[in-house]
Amino acid sequence: MRQRSLIAITAALSAGALTLTACGSRDSDDKGTDSGGTTVTIGIDAPLTGDLSSLGLGIKNSVDLAVKNANKQKYVDGVTFQVVAKDDQAQASAGQQNATAFVADKNVLGVVGPLNSSVAESMQKVFDDAKLVEVSPANTGPSLTQGADWQTKKVRSYKSYFRTATTDAIQGPFAAQYVYNDAKKTKVFVIDDKKTYGAGLAATFTDEFKKLGGTVVGTQHINPDSKDYSAVATEVKNSGADVVYYGGEFPQAGPLSKQIKAAGAKIPLVGGDGIKDDNFIKLAGTTSTGDLATSVGAPVEDLDSAKTFVADYKAAGYKEDYAAYGGYSYDSAWAIIEAVKKVVADNDGKLPDDARAKVTAAMQNVSFDGVTGKVSFDEYGDATNKQLTVYAVENGAFKAVKSGTFTG
Repeated sequence: MRQRSLIAITAALSAGALTLTACGSRDSDDKGTDSGGTTVTIGIDAPLTGDLSSLGLGIKNSVDLAVKNANKQKYVDGVTFQVVAKDDQAQASAGQQNATAFVADKNVLGVVGPLNSSVAESMQKVFDDAKLVEVSPANTGPSLTQGADWQTKKVRSYKSYFRTATTDAIQGPFAAQYVYNDAKKTKVFVIDDKKTYGAGLAATFTDEFKKLGGTVVGTQHINPDSKDYSAVATEVKNSGADVVYYGGEFPQAGPLSKQIKAAGAKIPLVGGDGIKDDNFIKLAGTTSTGDLATSVGAPVEDLDSAKTFVADYKAAGYKEDYAAYGGYSYDSAWAIIEAVKKVVADNDGKLPDDARAKVTAAMQNVSFDGVTGKVSFDEYGDATNKQLTVYAVENGAFKAVKSGTFTG
């Protein structure tokens, strides 16, 4: 995520918006506390099964908590919120099918998700054609908001798409600055999984690393469906690299790190938010000590604005951890709730026939103090919060070593 000049997040939670309470049932279609009147559905699209389910279930549970909290407070007069969660299995085709199903459900006025940028690409037009707002807590691919040519000409293609996570246009360079300036690594071997997120992240890292004076001693792609990376591990060993940068996710990054070390290259593997998960450490084993990951925002556990969220999530009894995107998922759901509240207030306490279009329009001006700090969106639908953190594996866990924003 983002670098240099440190920014202190001091935003306090608004008493009305984020006074969390312990909740009961966690069923994906649970309506929470009944406040009567109109029922509004917030959809959730995430990988709820498969290799990335630990992240997806954290997203689902955090949205569920936001919805139950809104209902408990009767935050929007006359509106009861419910959630419907759909599993995309981290597959673009499944995501597109889910998007179509959400559009067909007239009660759905907003969707939180997806996790993967490649899945988002398959969903954006479906939602935009229906004027159904989508807020991702995890997508970081710059092209999703700023177009395919974002590096030279930024164009917003889909006005219904927003995100609370910052982008790889910042995350990759932030990582490069830490690796080169702080970790003092000058020779990198760059690997990616050829997917939208991984390839884009590797590219932005590489560009900044070269600008700083670093040398790319080798590049390679891996098949994310494979678990045998011995050939590329040998390439890394023979390249003379003093660091590896991997653009991709933890199911592949863990075995890759382990096999690189086994090949004799005792050098750190660095990745983005896609590897910042405890399962990376489990897969990589004891040799993962010293590996690095960047992730969006500051550590949730360290934010004053998130203390209630952390405590009440645990008290609610969810079986799964809120993981890397829990706070951003809560904030994504609350942004939809705030947009619905604005539309209801502007229409004499009712939802108009064109509620979806009005909720999408209202999202552009949503602003509140959330779990992760100040939540608002720029002209492209990107988060205005550009905070990032570098984590290092120490004693079998990720430990934050530096937070800040990227200075280009």
